[in-house]
Amino acid sequence: MTLSAPSQPLTGVTPDRFKQAFRAYPAGVVVVTADAGHGPVGFTATSLSSLSLTPPLVSFSVATRSSSWPHLEQARTAVVHFLGSDQEDLAARFATSGIDRFAAPTTWRRLPEGEPVLEDVAGWLRLHIESLVPAGDHRIVVARVVDSWQEPGRRPLLFHDGAYLPV
Repeated sequence: MTLSAPSQPLTGVTPDRFKQAFRAYPAGVVVVTADAGHGPVGFTATSLSSLSLTPPLVSFSVATRSSSWPHLEQARTAVVHFLGSDQEDLAARFATSGIDRFAAPTTWRRLPEGEPVLEDVAGWLRLHIESLVPAGDHRIVVARVVDSWQEPGRRPLLFHDGAYLPV
């Protein structure tokens, strides 16, 4: 299939219109953590996506203006944490700028390989970062899943219309 140039120039949508469209689309909430040797970092994301079964690949995006980006850019591994419906406070903490997200009341430990992993989450994926793809003001992280854990029966936390939505 060949695409021809549009007869009218593409102008796109305004940032507000773009946000409005995605506010109507619910997304699962995760926290991504990593440590590139300068201490643990983490952030809340709704962009996690499954890419491939063989090999097991996922992707998520991170804003290049975020405080976590310089650390994630240098990290070789990361952990994606699936949040349970009762963990809105954890999601909000890791979405807040200018605080120590790993201070109490956050409970966490290190995996045997050194990655920071949050306690009491619904599940997690340990990732080996394979590529960082420029995408506007973000980077798309493509990573191979090398380990996982899941607590059976936990309900997920969703984000919809600008708010957390326990299922």
